[in-house]
Amino acid sequence: MRILHTSDWHLGRSFHREGMLTHQAAYVDHLLEVVEAERVDLVVLAGDVYDRALPQVDAVRLADEALSRLAASRARVVVTSGNHDSAQRLGFSARLIDAAGVHLRTDPATVGRPVVLEDEHGPVAVHGLPYLDPDAVREPWGLTSRSHQAALTEAVRRVRADLAGRPGTRSVVLAHAFVAGAEPSDSERDISVGGVSLVPTSVFDGVDYTALGHLHGRHTLTDAVRYSGSPLAYSFSEATHRKGSWLVDLGAPAAPGEGTARLSAQFVDAPVPRPLARLRGELETLLSDPRLAEHEQSWVQVTLTDAGRPAQAMERLRRRFPHTLVLGFDSTPVTVGAVPSSRTQGRSDHDIALEFMTAMRGEEASPAERALLRRAVDACCDDPDLDPVRRPGDHGSDQESDHRPDPEMLLAASAAAEDGRLF
Repeated sequence: MRILHTSDWHLGRSFHREGMLTHQAAYVDHLLEVVEAERVDLVVLAGDVYDRALPQVDAVRLADEALSRLAASRARVVVTSGNHDSAQRLGFSARLIDAAGVHLRTDPATVGRPVVLEDEHGPVAVHGLPYLDPDAVREPWGLTSRSHQAALTEAVRRVRADLAGRPGTRSVVLAHAFVAGAEPSDSERDISVGGVSLVPTSVFDGVDYTALGHLHGRHTLTDAVRYSGSPLAYSFSEATHRKGSWLVDLGAPAAPGEGTARLSAQFVDAPVPRPLARLRGELETLLSDPRLAEHEQSWVQVTLTDAGRPAQAMERLRRRFPHTLVLGFDSTPVTVGAVPSSRTQGRSDHDIALEFMTAMRGEEASPAERALLRRAVDACCDDPDLDPVRRPGDHGSDQESDHRPDPEMLLAASAAAEDGRLF
């Protein structure tokens, strides 16, 4: 049996405010092409179909299109819910959709009831385990501890109980969890309970193939236990990831006492809409280094190491790297002679702010910066010399009025701060 293992589509997710739905649709097209070209018998999607429990309308439309096209393909399909999905929403009409060859498994109560397929070597039982929140299943399952390991151990116990009544049947399990031996990225939601989220690989011992979801990087924990990872990158921590799906060939069942069925796997690369790059250095170096030309059409994260913060850094970076999405600063700490004084009484706000700037960046403000800072400070402070402004309906004396800062000055100060002219 030929299996295509995918997970963590996160339909509707954006990448630093860049819409990803078009790229996700391109992945669906790719997936259907692989199903036909590689003569796939079974597609397994191990959770996080959507990025949120209440997905956007466009994301639901794409999921509907993807499942409809898969139902019309040569492959059977098993889909489980992940920690980002609403199990009830994703599982709506699951019993009706079963008839189309798309099997949605989102209810913990169905754990232990497989989808059974056949090939030339006999039956294959596909057990789709939805994401199992330890708090949700602890009481109904009578668990003695509150942990992901306890929840998955009980789920797999139910799987083994089912398989015990099916001698000679090969097994495929879908699970959405953080299994020991794999490295997380920055884009997965923390699922730890009491600070613990790891599940040992041994939980799945004896299963012919375990298709994991949740982590966004591909991992081979054992030949029979793998993460496919997400088909697209959802954080810059995934810049070095290779994205795609596992194409798994599940062979004849093992002889009694010989372990699991014969299995081979190859990775099928997904289309890359735009590569990711993480650049670090001083601004002028990044703008002039010819070796960085390969990243000019990438999505870029930049960390500047200039001693001071260059003015209009993002605008200048985008002239060379138009798809720069994230800008950070990591300057070498400057040794200064003194920390800002804690004495404020008798000193003007302007002097206090100037001293703070000097201490933070290791050099004094220029005359233009001093003038701009004075305007900003004055705009944020009440000025007793301003003409009084009456409140609507105020019939009192002029002394009962309030003094408001100049709105235009506030806007100018805010724009200057955002422009980097102060810092």
